[in-house]
Amino acid sequence: QVHLVESGGGLVQPGGSLRLSCAASGQSLNSHAMGWFRQAPGKEREFVATVSRSGGGTSYATESVKGRFSISRDNAKNTVYLQINNLKPDDTAVYYCAASAYYPATYYPQYDYWGQGTQVTVSS
Repeated sequence: QVHLVESGGGLVQPGGSLRLSCAASGQSLNSHAMGWFRQAPGKEREFVATVSRSGGGTSYATESVKGRFSISRDNAKNTVYLQINNLKPDDTAVYYCAASAYYPATYYPQYDYWGQGTQVTVSS
């Protein structure tokens, strides 16, 4: 069992940056690939990014996030990060981290463990 807790969300102005963190307990994170998803109000949960067990491989959802979003992990700290730069109002959503046995996993059924999410609101 892996317990995941996200943090780092908040209210930020367009063009700003945030770094989301996902801390794991229960099992070592290095046995899982990790991913970030987001869910905006009234929309389905969508894949954002994933990182391999070692951190050597990353994959991103679309061109709209690639270049602005950066996923990384520190297995010694059992933590995964999502750096978001040049935030846009369309990035407003609850952001979830999740653990998977597969890489790259881009669909939420491929993930076994989920955090509770952290709210990111982009507004002036």
